[in-house]
Amino acid sequence: MHHFFVEPSEIVSGTVHITGENYRHLRTVLRAELGEHILISDGTGTDYVCELTEITEGELLLRICFRERMHELPAEIHLFQGLPKSDKLELIVQKAVELGAFRIVPLRTQNAVVRLDEKRAGAKVMRWQGIAEAAAKQSKRSIIPEVAAPMDFREAMELAADFDCRMIPYENAEGMTALLSVLRDLAQPWDSQRAGKKRIAVFIGPEGGFSRGEIEAALAHGVQPVSLGRRILRTETAAITTLSLLMTALERSYEDGQRGIG
Repeated sequence: MHHFFVEPSEIVSGTVHITGENYRHLRTVLRAELGEHILISDGTGTDYVCELTEITEGELLLRICFRERMHELPAEIHLFQGLPKSDKLELIVQKAVELGAFRIVPLRTQNAVVRLDEKRAGAKVMRWQGIAEAAAKQSKRSIIPEVAAPMDFREAMELAADFDCRMIPYENAEGMTALLSVLRDLAQPWDSQRAGKKRIAVFIGPEGGFSRGEIEAALAHGVQPVSLGRRILRTETAAITTLSLLMTALERSYEDGQRGIG
């Protein structure tokens, strides 16, 4: 089933109005036909299975058949990723979106080899955002996660200061106890009627890792250092591993909440 994102204003009285680039893609590239079912997301977390009922010049009309089940995690994961070399961030963005990240924030850090000026950064963010959109469609996300403009480590600390959970995988962290404790807390049954979505910050260093000063700054801001095991992981592996663990805990939280366990 094809998947498209629209603005909430394009959904009126049970009908989705498809125009512009979405119209061109559906009509001329995919050659959509009357009666075809299409998954529509409004970008705010709601998905609809729709039927194509009318084709006119410049507009397609889709009837909403039913509302899809929620495809988002019961928490917002903000990935603060140290800028890696080459095109590694493209892979990280793609996999982060697939694993449920809400936002990806590239970080300028002391050990990062990559240095982006404002012009290059703008072009890169546009490309990363396009990758995020494609990954969101492929993985049936209900939103398109934002890829933010690169920011300094200090700015990231301030941005995440009031988040519910903040963690930084660190090679010198002792044992797995801290990580397992975080995962247990996040896996508690989620009640959507009583609790809003928690915000989780994950800080991943570049190839050279975070500097000692950055680790000390993170600790001073109350960020929890955690271990991902006894091996040194590449930056892209560390990001994917951490997000996979968080996704598993949060999916368990949602499922148990739906079953009324707790």
